[in-house]
Amino acid sequence: MRQSLDLSGIRKGFGPLQVLKDIDLSVQQGEFLSLVGMSGCGKSTLLRIIAGLEMPDAGAVRIGGRDVTAADPSDRDLAMVFQSYALYPHMTVRQNIATPLRMRRLPFSGRLPLIGRLAAPRAVLDEIAAEVATAADTLQITHLLDRKPAQLSGGQRQRVALARALVRQPAAFLMDEPLSNLDAKLRAHMRDELVALHRRLGATFVYVTHDQMEAMTMSDRIALMIDGRIEQLGTPEDLYRRPATLAVARFIGSPTINLLAAEVMPTGAVHVHGSATGLIASPGPATLGIRPEGVRIVARGMPARILREETHGPDRYLTCLLSNGDGDQLTLRQPAGEATGADAEGRLHLAIDGAQAHLFGPDGARRALRTAEQVAA
Repeated sequence: MRQSLDLSGIRKGFGPLQVLKDIDLSVQQGEFLSLVGMSGCGKSTLLRIIAGLEMPDAGAVRIGGRDVTAADPSDRDLAMVFQSYALYPHMTVRQNIATPLRMRRLPFSGRLPLIGRLAAPRAVLDEIAAEVATAADTLQITHLLDRKPAQLSGGQRQRVALARALVRQPAAFLMDEPLSNLDAKLRAHMRDELVALHRRLGATFVYVTHDQMEAMTMSDRIALMIDGRIEQLGTPEDLYRRPATLAVARFIGSPTINLLAAEVMPTGAVHVHGSATGLIASPGPATLGIRPEGVRIVARGMPARILREETHGPDRYLTCLLSNGDGDQLTLRQPAGEATGADAEGRLHLAIDGAQAHLFGPDGARRALRTAEQVAA
């Protein structure tokens, strides 16, 4: 059954190190929410607190409105999928998937390996077998049911771990970097499978990853964590197009965002290296951010020289050194087959699309920014 998940005022420390700092987060019913951030930011600790594997120093965890902060993991109706798969090596796939059902539905004597078949009620065993078959069919591993984990590939083992979680029909699925042990091609395939599974089930997913690509391509919303806090919570589009802070802008996006030191004059005009950009903001020092697709080649503009080219399928990325003497670089994206317009020495001129620019103050917070056309209108 789908249920909401609410965290309020979660704090957690280990000795003098404060790992989580007043985390407030609400996960909606049926939502795919990713906790993303660098190693050590607290995302896995937060997931373990949701699961009941760690106790918070302060705050509350509620599932479907019920306070489960002090409840045992088994009483939270959650299913967790680990990075290590955590399969029982001596059991078949069928037995691995059935284990959580057997633990919940059979008496102790029915779980024993030798007398379990005699002590367990036949009707319950038939129900468990049917649910295992359904989960295996959903994950397309029916043909693997009689194999053991050592006979499976990494992707197959991950499917078994997912099936074992799925068969429980939990209030929410918690996933702690479940794809990090897979190679790049299989990871991309499993990302698609997880998204499809989420859509079919309509279940609540809380997914931990350090890989922004996973978070951006899979999630309904992303909670970007930095230094034990949620720096920004929003859709992938929000974090990419409207980063709330300089830290978010730096983390999200590949290649990373271009950053230039800027100065907003008393008139409100934004200058970069003494040149007007056509942008308007409140006066003071600032940092101008622009994604690679917001930089274009022009006949007249900032003089630069191409340092390197990288082709990624239909896109080409040019990293250019600005001729301002400060060593600043700008990376721009263009179609792979398009001419750069550079001379024989790689020199060209660049301009910034003000409509795609971001401005951040000395404190890293996003500042209001308008183009001259917007002001005139």
